[in-house]
Amino acid sequence: MAEQQELLTVATAMLDKAYTPYSHFHVGAAAVGASGKIYGGCNIENASFGATNCAERTAIFSGIAAGETHFTALLVTGNTDGPIAPCGICRQVIAEFFDADAPIYLTNQKGAFTATTVAAILPGAFTDLN
Repeated sequence: MAEQQELLTVATAMLDKAYTPYSHFHVGAAAVGASGKIYGGCNIENASFGATNCAERTAIFSGIAAGETHFTALLVTGNTDGPIAPCGICRQVIAEFFDADAPIYLTNQKGAFTATTVAAILPGAFTDLN
């Protein structure tokens, strides 16, 4: 539970860093690299919505830029009524860099919490690059 609380603290801090001039919908995420280091991420919007990047991918890509190639856990949070979940694009990126049984924590800022796995949020993920 200590890891989950640390991830929530990092992801919550990311909410204030979100760049959301269009939707005003802030999302924070925290990913644990195989090294044990935690990488925070926030969503970053763009007038060309295709160029927008979700918090989950920002956290993962920050870790990759720092040299991580594998991640062991992810937490997502937002100011929503229930736990917030990754979009489809993020789920595919998660499937590429996490084991299928890696924990994914879906939370909100009201205390809701759901634990799931990569395999549960994206059954049948495309992971074979050969």
